[in-house]
Amino acid sequence: MRIISGSKKGAVIRAPKNLPVRPTMDKNKESLFNILHNYFHFEEMDVLDLFAGTGNVSYEFASRGARSIVAVDSHPGCTKFISTQAKQLEFEMIEVLRNEVFRHLRNEYRSYDFVYADPPFSKFKPGQYQELAELIFERQVLKPEGWLVMEHPSNVSLSEVQHFHEERAFGQCIMSFFIMPEK
Repeated sequence: MRIISGSKKGAVIRAPKNLPVRPTMDKNKESLFNILHNYFHFEEMDVLDLFAGTGNVSYEFASRGARSIVAVDSHPGCTKFISTQAKQLEFEMIEVLRNEVFRHLRNEYRSYDFVYADPPFSKFKPGQYQELAELIFERQVLKPEGWLVMEHPSNVSLSEVQHFHEERAFGQCIMSFFIMPEK
């Protein structure tokens, strides 16, 4: 993994082999950030990274100057790794929380400009993707005009979920985009 752009462009992140993760591939991450670059001013963004894993996406937002980033993962090895890397990279804007994502969302009181969710494909059932999106909308975790991007396998369709905007295919991985309407 590497940081593609921003203040730490080119930094290589080497995660321990024993973490139960499937990091977002650099080419997929680069495509996502090329899209976001056209719609957001990164330095004005509050970001929530769900199922953060290695923190790959959080580091990219931090390198591009995001105002605040909350990285949530339930695995203690993942949260420890993200905390250590964030400190080494001097990304003080990254707050790392060890929590089960659904539990975290049921108790979340903040709202964000952007939520990124990359659930573990092997453990998630198709209906859980829709449940996750609906919980984010129900709890008003997104600010008006905020975006949710969720990675999921190509055999799952989220086009019927409220606020669905579009999907982009990256091999066997799909990124579904949702946009919260203005109030």
